[in-house]
Amino acid sequence: MSGLPSGLYGTAFSGSAWNNAAECGSCLEVTGPNGKINVMVVDQCPECEESNLDLFQDGFAKIGSISAGKIATSYTKIPCGITSPIVLHNKSGTSAYWFSMQVVNSNRAVSKLEVSTDGGSTWQSTTRTNYNFFEQSSGFGTSTVDIRLTSASGGTIKVSKVSVASDSKVTATSNFS
Repeated sequence: MSGLPSGLYGTAFSGSAWNNAAECGSCLEVTGPNGKINVMVVDQCPECEESNLDLFQDGFAKIGSISAGKIATSYTKIPCGITSPIVLHNKSGTSAYWFSMQVVNSNRAVSKLEVSTDGGSTWQSTTRTNYNFFEQSSGFGTSTVDIRLTSASGGTIKVSKVSVASDSKVTATSNFS
């Protein structure tokens, strides 16, 4: 992901809370000694204690003193406040025979990405990687697919006729509410 959406700071989540990237893209309201900020989980922090955050420096500075090093925080999950459409980004090397796609700009964490090669009659699962791409090692044998995204809160979005060309991007028509 290049750059964070406006109004959000970045954070890494402890390794166990990262949950194989299941929390990547989720947003949190974080309260610290000097106030509150909204953050997006964009990385893992394997050395962090259970359920701890490693706030990026600009966000940390808003709610605590950098010189403190560590501060007490609390957080709650929130929607990210993103209203522009989701973007689907194929990893370099993606083809009909190897599938790797990342969901970018989502208002909520994505729990599942499924692929249809028959116009939505049947859906095939993908496997989420620890680096937050959804993959199928044998691909789907076609140059375009339909995508069904499911958010962590259960909402779904379908995007039709998505190219599986290497490093291509497709902008959906909506986002999760």
